Order: sequence, then C-alpha cells, then structure tokens
Amino acid sequence: MKVLIVGAGEVGYHLAQRLSEENHDVVLIDSNPERVEFAAQQLDVITLLGNGASLPVLEEGGVREAAMLLAVTSLDEVNLVACLAAKRLDVGLTVARISNPEYYQRGSVLSREHMGIDLMINPERECAWETFQLLQSAAATDVAQFAGGRVQLIGLRVKDGAPVAGRSLLELAERYTDKHYVTAAIVRNDVTRIPRGHDRIEAGDLLYVLAPTSEIVGIPPLAGYERFHLKRVMIAGGSSEGEYLAELLEQHHVECTILDHDRRRCVELADRLPRSLVLHADATDLELLEMEGVSGIDGYVSATGHDETNLLSSLLAKSVGAKKVVSLIHKFEYLHLVPRVGIDASVSPRMSTVNAILRYVRRGRVMTVASLMGIHAEAIEFRVDEGSRIAGKTLRDVHFPKDGIVGSIIRNDEIIIPRGDDEILPGDEVIVFALPGAIPEVEKLFD
Repeated sequence: MKVLIVGAGEVGYHLAQRLSEENHDVVLIDSNPERVEFAAQQLDVITLLGNGASLPVLEEGGVREAAMLLAVTSLDEVNLVACLAAKRLDVGLTVARISNPEYYQRGSVLSREHMGIDLMINPERECAWETFQLLQSAAATDVAQFAGGRVQLIGLRVKDGAPVAGRSLLELAERYTDKHYVTAAIVRNDVTRIPRGHDRIEAGDLLYVLAPTSEIVGIPPLAGYERFHLKRVMIAGGSSEGEYLAELLEQHHVECTILDHDRRRCVELADRLPRSLVLHADATDLELLEMEGVSGIDGYVSATGHDETNLLSSLLAKSVGAKKVVSLIHKFEYLHLVPRVGIDASVSPRMSTVNAILRYVRRGRVMTVASLMGIHAEAIEFRVDEGSRIAGKTLRDVHFPKDGIVGSIIRNDEIIIPRGDDEILPGDEVIVFALPGAIPEVEKLFD
C-alpha cells in the first residue's frame, strides 16, 4: 500500500518508520532540507523536498496512486490544504493533524464533515485523554483500551519483594488461578521479549499485561503496588493539554488544582474551569508545592510547554511524596529519560497523534491499535472474518510468530484469556501484542 506523509517532523518520521517496517511504500514530504536528508539516511522510504500543500509536489510524490495521505506538519493550514488536494485527486483516506479547535468543532464551516477530510486528530486532546487514563492507576506507565473499553493493556514496573518477582509465568499461572490476565511482554535492560511459560519475572522488569477491565485493579498489587483511588490532582502548567485534562477531571468529579506562571492565562483558565482551583504560581517552586499539599496528592501532572521544566517539576513533586507523577514530553528523545530518573509515566502529544493515526492506516479488519510509549511494540485488535486463515483453528495449530502473542479473545459478551487449545472463530475479536518485525506475519493470519 502506498502512503504519502506530509511532514517529516517527529510525528511524520515515527509514522514513516512504523509503516515502512510493515512493508508499506512510504513517501515522506517536507520543506525542511535537513529533515528530509535525515529521514533519507535513517529510513527505508522515499523522501521529497517541497511544500506538501503544493499540488505539483504531491503529483511528484505519486499522490494519484496513494491509498492514503497523512498530513502531520505543525501547521494546521498546510495539513488542511494537503488533505483537500488529496481528496480532489481521489485518495481514499486523508488524515490531518489539527490543533486549532475552530477547525474541528461540529457545525464549523471548516469542520471535518464540511471539508470531506476523513479524520482530524487534535494532539492535545488525545494526550489529555491518555494522561487521564494513566492517572487511574498508581502503577501504570502505559495504558490502552480495547473491545470498547472491556479489555485493558497496562505497563507497570515490578517492585522489589513483589509477589510475582522471581517466579516463572507457569508458576504464577498455577498460583493465581483466580486471576485472568496475560503477560504480553517483559522489558529488561531495554530489551523487549514476548515471554513464554518458563520465563521468569524479576524485580525492576517492565511488564505489559492484558486483562479484562473489570479485573485490572487486581494486577498492580501483584507487582507490589497498593490499591489506588484518584481523588485529587494537581496540574503544573496551563497548556492546552493541561486545560483539556482539567475538563476531564471536572467531568469525573476529581478535585483539580492548576498552577501557571502567566497571570493572564490563569484568568482565562479560571473562567473556563469553574470547578478547578487556579493558582498564579511557579511549578518549580518547591516551597509552594509543599505548601499546596503535593505530598498527599493522588496525581501530579507537569504540563508546561517546556520539557525541561516538566521534568524538573515532576522530580520535585515525586521527591515530596506525590503518589502518581506524569510528565508531558514533546521531544521523543526525552521519553526514555522518564523511567530512568524516577518519574512514574510520561505522555507525548506527538506519540498520542501517532497512536490515533495508526488506528486508521490498517485494513478494515483492524479495530484498534496502540503504539506503546515504553517500548517499540504494538497491541492490535483484529476482527476475524469467515475467510481468515486463523478462523477455525486452535492457537496451538496456528504457529504464531515468536515475537507475537494472542492476549485476549472477545466472543460476544465473553472475554477469553487464551490457552493453546482455544479455537478462533469467525466473528471473534482478537487482541495481539507484537514487535514490529512480526506484525506483517501476524496480519497475514487474519487475511
């Protein structure tokens, strides 16, 4: 499948990398010569220097043969024009990264419905939603939902002395027969592997676990965490992400305090968020954080526009006892710093955008895709059709790739934690966890 990506920034680069690894024909377009040259050296894609909103440039990139166009520059207007041009040339699917709410609000003459663009993604709103999900658990470093929210995937770090530490997956299955979950991946020393029964879990490992949402609260205690209920959250920074998160917290009746150093922005936030406390303050002022009771707060989110400030503020909050600390990170290269310096979790508007777009670049049988922050892997929810190669076979007979694992089978209202003798039936929804190299082979099984 041929895909045109307009914008070779971090979002475009990451999308191009993922899609090229899955053997798609990718053309990456950008007006910045340095970005184009870097992508050409690092990726197995075709690169093109030029304005992605220009029709001649799109023609040169082969837009007429493309199945989809993903416009992900930092300029909303360029993304809109690129998608409109692609639609006029009969490109099947167009996706635009849009930050300005005036462009995507329902009823606007520039809305998705009026302009004919298939999908508009707002990075800040996507990021706020991911942050809200992360705040639900003291343990989670990553969270993704499947099957309409009935199944969750969480990442969590194993603590010293945790019940699962030092035990193999087979031992744990025999010991916790009342628990319904699948350990989808173990990350140790920055190496990710899909575990089998004899593999042992050690303290310090990062686990990725799939379980029914109704039972997910029972997973963190196995990794050494106490039960957690979100009541109070402090947000450092009145960014768009911070504001959208505060709206979600208000809707769910969670007590919210926002700190921002800009007095004018504080007035705006106080007017828009009637149930939140807005303070004109510096998020890196340790004395102020202590005075405002950060030590007893359930969740602390650092969401200023500067990664360095967010990291510092998060570390200060963690040092005085905040239970769950989440840092907003814009630069991809900073994401790996977060677990190393002791911050609980990170969110990225750019990674959130990648996640949202990946849900739309697969074929129709793919229902949900989650690209994970902590590792280079994906969780994919497939629908099994009558003609699928996997239909009617037991998992034992499928010969699943070693870098992939079936985490759950959803059959009508039933959630099945799979075993080797479980059969895949047409109409099932199957959640698969896989490393990038295994994804093309996994997809063939569902053809």
